[in-house]
Amino acid sequence: MKGNQLKRIFLIIMSVAFVVSLVSCGGLVDEVMKGAGLKTQKGLSTDTIIKGLKEALSVGTDNAVTQVSQLDGYLGNEAIKILIPEKIQKATDMLKKVGFGEQVNAFETSMNRAAEKAAPMATDAFIDSIKKMSFDDAKKILQGGDTAATDFFREKNYKRLFKKFKPSVAGSMNEVGVTRLYSQMMDKYTSLPFVNEVPFDIDEYVTAKSIDGLFHTVAEEEKKIRKDPAARVTDILKEVFAK
Repeated sequence: MKGNQLKRIFLIIMSVAFVVSLVSCGGLVDEVMKGAGLKTQKGLSTDTIIKGLKEALSVGTDNAVTQVSQLDGYLGNEAIKILIPEKIQKATDMLKKVGFGEQVNAFETSMNRAAEKAAPMATDAFIDSIKKMSFDDAKKILQGGDTAATDFFREKNYKRLFKKFKPSVAGSMNEVGVTRLYSQMMDKYTSLPFVNEVPFDIDEYVTAKSIDGLFHTVAEEEKKIRKDPAARVTDILKEVFAK
């Protein structure tokens, strides 16, 4: 067999192998998309999928902020309610025993009120992060589960959101009396015999818990969008997340 014939046969074999590999990969992509709750029919472009994922996060974050910013949005939701910090639990337990229980309860309530009041300030930070989602980001999310977009969003943006959100939380804490109540509590505690001062950054704690509550609520919203057609309130969500 001549050299040219061998080359032709080799090229034919390689071409067939390439086509087979494309078909196989296409099946894999379909499975990944199906697992993510996304449509797999032909004609759904990568840009559309990315747009759909961004829209899901946008709608989810907007709904989440609306929910948690209402009265009792944190306080009335056991899943995200901000509790007495574990580090000062011993101090607050002792204060309750010496008749300071009402103030301790007021302090816990005020932390949640501060989070509810500050929550709308997170909207701009969320939107800014969503706009920066890349094609590679979208691919990773496609391979995840029911809260993949939220989980990825949190991993990528938590520190930046914390930094932007903290001043709003701190301002709300001053406004609703968290800082004052905390100072009064700890002054009372350190005035008791045989106790030591407990160093603790209450601003850091409430900010972290506020953001945790937001992300928890965003995750719940993402689940709804993936599973419940009624939660797909825009055309792009209906197109991308339709079964």
